[in-house]
Amino acid sequence: MSPDPMPPVISHAADGVPAPQEDPLTPGLWPGDTGELAEVSRRALVQLLRGPYVSARINPNLWSAVLADRDMIRSRLADLFLELVVDLDLELAFIRNVAGPGLDAPTVVRTANLTFLQTAMVLHLRQLLLREGEGGRVFVSRVELTEQLDVYRTQRGDDEATFAKRVSSAWTAMRDHGFLSRPNAEGHSEISPVLRLVLGPEEVEEVTRELRRIVDGGGGAQGDGGGGGDGDGGGAGSADEDGDSGDSDDGDDSDDGRGDAIVYRLHREVDRGSGDRERDR
Repeated sequence: MSPDPMPPVISHAADGVPAPQEDPLTPGLWPGDTGELAEVSRRALVQLLRGPYVSARINPNLWSAVLADRDMIRSRLADLFLELVVDLDLELAFIRNVAGPGLDAPTVVRTANLTFLQTAMVLHLRQLLLREGEGGRVFVSRVELTEQLDVYRTQRGDDEATFAKRVSSAWTAMRDHGFLSRPNAEGHSEISPVLRLVLGPEEVEEVTRELRRIVDGGGGAQGDGGGGGDGDGGGAGSADEDGDSGDSDDGDDSDDGRGDAIVYRLHREVDRGSGDRERDR
């Protein structure tokens, strides 16, 4: 009986990642390696854990690996109480904490508490995406965002210079979280389509309603100094239980999506004289 033919070699030619030789007779990547995933799929798994996401446009090689080994990658993540989210239409993949009735799972994905202005900017960027429709690419400049968010300046009573600094800080945070790409020659950054996915419609509706109440004079907008307040959120998932937002990691395989994958807590204001925030239970 003739031996079974060897499986074909899968070639990936992007991201500078060497193409794996999927030969069952090939030894591990290092002495004592017991892993079962091909090298490129391991890199895709690492990118998912480092975050903020894997994109077909930014990481075509890693995206192909996620699709090719989706079941095994999903299983590896499940062992860590993490869920793999793959959107074939947007060609994006990210991770988030698992949740289920009666499940007391550890919180693995770290949390970033967005400030008031960061929350307003996230929701505005998301709205710009939705207006364009699926598949469309949307670009925005910091100057345009400053003008579009000016309603929050007048509500806070900031002068133009102070508000511009706050917008600049929020803009940097959006880039660090992978929501905005590096600016092009004209100073415009692309809004990441992941914003269509990482915020649930219920959270968006609730926080949008609260922001409108504040703008209409129903409460003060506070807390743009740094860490932000407690609140709701959902999103792209870095393995840490300390709740910090994390610094960007220059070793990322992605050009635009820098830093750790995180869950985003939107900033919510309540009518309290002390300016305290409400934490949903």
